[in-house]
Amino acid sequence: MSVAIIAEDFAGMRAQASGLVERAGLEWHFHPVRIEGVWRRIPTRFCPAPLRATAPIDLPPGTQLLVSVGGTGGAVAAAVKKRTGLPLVQIQNPRMAARHFDLIIANVHDEIAGPNIVSVRTALHGVTRAKLDLARVKWQPRLAVPDRALLSVLIGGANGRFGFGVTEARNLADHLIRIMNSAPVAVALTPSRRTDPEALNVLKERLAAHPAWIWDGEGENPYHGLLACADAIAVTTDSVSMMSEAAATDAPVMIIDLPGRSRRISAFVRTLAEADRVRPFTGEWAPWSVTALDDTGRGADEMIRRLAL
Repeated sequence: MSVAIIAEDFAGMRAQASGLVERAGLEWHFHPVRIEGVWRRIPTRFCPAPLRATAPIDLPPGTQLLVSVGGTGGAVAAAVKKRTGLPLVQIQNPRMAARHFDLIIANVHDEIAGPNIVSVRTALHGVTRAKLDLARVKWQPRLAVPDRALLSVLIGGANGRFGFGVTEARNLADHLIRIMNSAPVAVALTPSRRTDPEALNVLKERLAAHPAWIWDGEGENPYHGLLACADAIAVTTDSVSMMSEAAATDAPVMIIDLPGRSRRISAFVRTLAEADRVRPFTGEWAPWSVTALDDTGRGADEMIRRLAL
């Protein structure tokens, strides 16, 4: 089955949709939504003709299913569904009537319910047990420090709701140094594309004299390696995707609080905390026993069952 993914061209959205489709054993092709003109200033769901407001979306022959992500992607994909008659699966709250979609897979913190809505605790993603096993074989020799456990640190950045600047980088570096000085722990850290370069430089300078490795952005991305090899993971609170992917591993996950506020992300963190899957990052080395938490497979199973794929 050929699946058309329709969404804005953001890595997180693409990862959620491709993760769902691949977990269902299906092939996909991506169609970016690029809203043009005056319609960029208002929510796409209010646009009377979404397909006229975006760059053309041409589906190849054999496309049998649509998958959309987010409010903008959902509004455009609903118009494609109306034009083609193809079934449509929406990821995240579309912020428009659920009747436009055959199935909606939304997070618990979206607080929506209905007969065609499946609630999941984590963001959908493409991190699987098989990918982690392969990454561990590749990255363990590079990341392992003799006689030290590995703390993998996943850093995001400013996103309109949270901030991560020089002050936060200094505080984080102090916490990491305290851990490395008080326990047999090494640190492996990877920034994201949103990480402030000045904040990253602070981390590099402060951690240079310690058993810490920081990805410089060159060569192969070590992200899956950090997930696979970690004895514990610390991740900034700005990214539901990174927190969800970390929770899919066998490592305990600590949430690095950042200045800012998001009701939805706070509710998401509470959901994982209630399952004791995550705890606050306090600068102390105190890992605990956990079980991997990943609802992507359940979302894929529900999609297959409900749409008889």
